[in-house]
Amino acid sequence: MSKNKKKRKLKQKLTDKYRLVILNEDTFQERFSLKLSRLNVFVFSGVFSILLIVLTTLLIAFTGIREYIPGYSSTALKRKATRLTYEADSLKNRLAIIESYTKALKPVLTGDIEPEKIDSITTEMQTIVVDETKLQATKQDSLFREKIDNKDLFPLYEGGENRIKNVFFSPLTGTISQPFDLNEKHYAIDIVAQTGTPVKAVADGTVILAEWTAETGYVITIQHSNEFISVYKHNGTLLKEQGDVVKSGEAIASVGSTGELTTGPHLHFELWNNGFPVNPTNYIDFQ
Repeated sequence: MSKNKKKRKLKQKLTDKYRLVILNEDTFQERFSLKLSRLNVFVFSGVFSILLIVLTTLLIAFTGIREYIPGYSSTALKRKATRLTYEADSLKNRLAIIESYTKALKPVLTGDIEPEKIDSITTEMQTIVVDETKLQATKQDSLFREKIDNKDLFPLYEGGENRIKNVFFSPLTGTISQPFDLNEKHYAIDIVAQTGTPVKAVADGTVILAEWTAETGYVITIQHSNEFISVYKHNGTLLKEQGDVVKSGEAIASVGSTGELTTGPHLHFELWNNGFPVNPTNYIDFQ
């Protein structure tokens, strides 16, 4: 019986009504009143606390405020760190090349390699009698020589001149999953590679576009000499911005799978010349 009484008293305490009244101190006129119970106060306090926690969590998760909380890194800092990692990798490769070149050149400079010796040179002087009458060219010979001199002995086929003037660097080494096909309107080649693999500029140029699109994700476009333009789509991150000047073989992005049209981690690479798409495999060796 005592337990039931205690429960009733506790229930009564929670459900007892109290009136909260706000009065004018001078006139004692009632301005506002509210009926409350202890149970209502507990419920309202709990709901308000939950809503406050949810709103704070959403505010931190989907806004830039999280960058000011210790332990969170900013997007710009991550991009800068990735760019510095690729630049350090490029410098490491260049340093290895210079060291190899210096190592190969050192024996020559120090004299460790002796020049080849010529044991003997035998020459034989012969007297040649020249008939000067035979050296005089006839009219037919002169016309024939003029015709040969005016003729282009090594004509360049269509597109050959551009290949000589432009030497392209492979943007990525990997397996070509889909080739260039004009009939299917696939004006590019798709190269499969692991996520995060550096994507490199095929030649010196200027970045004319670096942005995000819903269909192709992160896209970067570079203008090169002789009216060539290279396009790199579905990147994971971009390391260059619009207006940046890049060098051949310099890392400009990383392999990703961004955009609605992607089928997995790969690089969608296009090469354009004078406003027309060209087959990149005719200019670049991707193996």
